[in-house]
Amino acid sequence: MWKTPGALKSQKLVLLSTLLIVLLSVFSLYDPFLLQPLLPATSSPKASSSSPKFLETCNIFNGEWVPNPDGPYYTNDTCWAIHDHQNCMKHGRPDTEFMKWRWKPDSCELPIFDPTQFLELVQGKSLAFVGDSVGRNHMQSLVCLLSKVEYPTDVSSSPDPEFKRLKYESYNFTIATFWSPYLVKFREADADGPTHTGLFNLYLDEFDEEWTTQIDKFDYVIISSWHWFSRPVIFSENRQIVGCNFCRKENITDLTMFYGYRKAFRTAFRAINSLKNYKGITFLRTFAPSHFENGEWNEGGNCLRTRPFRSDEATLEGRNLEVYMVQIEEFKRAQAEGRKRGLKFRLLDSTQAMLLRPDGHPSSYGHWPQENVTLYNDCVHWCLPGPIDVWNDFLLEMLKVERVLDKEELHYQDGRLRAG
Repeated sequence: MWKTPGALKSQKLVLLSTLLIVLLSVFSLYDPFLLQPLLPATSSPKASSSSPKFLETCNIFNGEWVPNPDGPYYTNDTCWAIHDHQNCMKHGRPDTEFMKWRWKPDSCELPIFDPTQFLELVQGKSLAFVGDSVGRNHMQSLVCLLSKVEYPTDVSSSPDPEFKRLKYESYNFTIATFWSPYLVKFREADADGPTHTGLFNLYLDEFDEEWTTQIDKFDYVIISSWHWFSRPVIFSENRQIVGCNFCRKENITDLTMFYGYRKAFRTAFRAINSLKNYKGITFLRTFAPSHFENGEWNEGGNCLRTRPFRSDEATLEGRNLEVYMVQIEEFKRAQAEGRKRGLKFRLLDSTQAMLLRPDGHPSSYGHWPQENVTLYNDCVHWCLPGPIDVWNDFLLEMLKVERVLDKEELHYQDGRLRAG
C-alpha cells in the first residue's frame, strides 16, 4: 500500500526518535560518567549546605586533584586508628607530597572535612561499613579525621578485629565495621588454592548473615567490595555448583569473576531491601582501582609514582570499566526496588577520584624492610593520611544534602532539586 507524504514524514520522525532513544541508552550504559548522579554541592568552601539557596547542581565526583599546602589534617602521631599496613610514614615513606592534594570538582567547591560539623550531623545516629579491608581503610580514615574533636570508645561485643563497634560518647554516634569481602555467604574450601591465595566457595544467592542480621537498626550503611573477587572461587546457587573463577578444576566452567561479582551485589542489595525494620540510607561506595605497574600484584608489580594523574592522563577502561558498570547497573536496579519501600540508595562515587591517585598506595611502606615476612607491594589499600580521606569529604557533603532534602521536603527531578 502506498503511503501519503504526511504518513511517510511521521514514520521518519518515529524512526529518528527511536534511534535517538537507543543511542542515548547505549551511551548511558557504557559511559560511566554519564551515570554519575548530579548532587547539590556548596558553591564555595565557605558556603553552607544548610539552605537550598546555597545549592547548585554539581557533580562532586568529577574533577581534578589540586595542590593543598594545608594538608594533612592528622598524622600517624596524632591518630592511633591507622592500620599498620597503611601507616606509610611510620614505615619510612620518603615523600610527603601525596598528602598535600585536595579534590576540586569541575563546577563547584568541595569543602574540606569538618569533624565538628560531621559529628553534629550524625548525633544520635549510627553508621555501618560493610565490605572488605578497603572499607575498613575508609572507616579508619574517618576515625582519624574525627580525632581532632573526639576519640571513640570501643564498645565491640566481639574480640574479632574485623567486627568493631566504636562509640563517640559525647555525640551518641556509633561506627561499626562488618567484614564481608564477598558480600554474600562464603567459606574457605582450600587455604592454598591454585594461586596460593586460597580457594573459596561463594553461595551467590545466600545472604551473609554476619552483617545482614545486624544492620536493620543502622541509620547509614556504606557497602563496598571488589578486590577479593579476582581470587579463585567456586560459585554455587541453590546449593549447586554453577561455575567458578580461575578454580582450575575439571568439569567446572570458568564463568569469570564478573558473573559472581554481579550476582553478589544483587544478593546483597536484595538482602537490604528485604529487611523489614531497616529505614536507613544505603550508600554504594564505588570501587577504587588499584595501580600496579610493570606486573601484577604477584609478579613484582609496584606503584611508585609520587604525583596524581590529571583527568586527561588516565581513563577508566577494560576490567576497571566493567567492574564499575556492574556496580552502577546493580545499584540502579536496587535503587528502583528500594524506592517501592521508601528506602534511599545513594551513590558515593569514588572511582574517578581514586583512578587519578597512583601515588596514594603503601607500596612497600606497609611494613619494615627488615621484617621476616612475605608481603607483596600494596597498590590496593591507601596510605593514611592520604587521598582516601576525600571519601569522607564526599560523605559529609552527601549527609549535608540529605539534611536539606529532609528539612525542605525537596527531591531530585531531572538532576535538579525540586520542591514538594
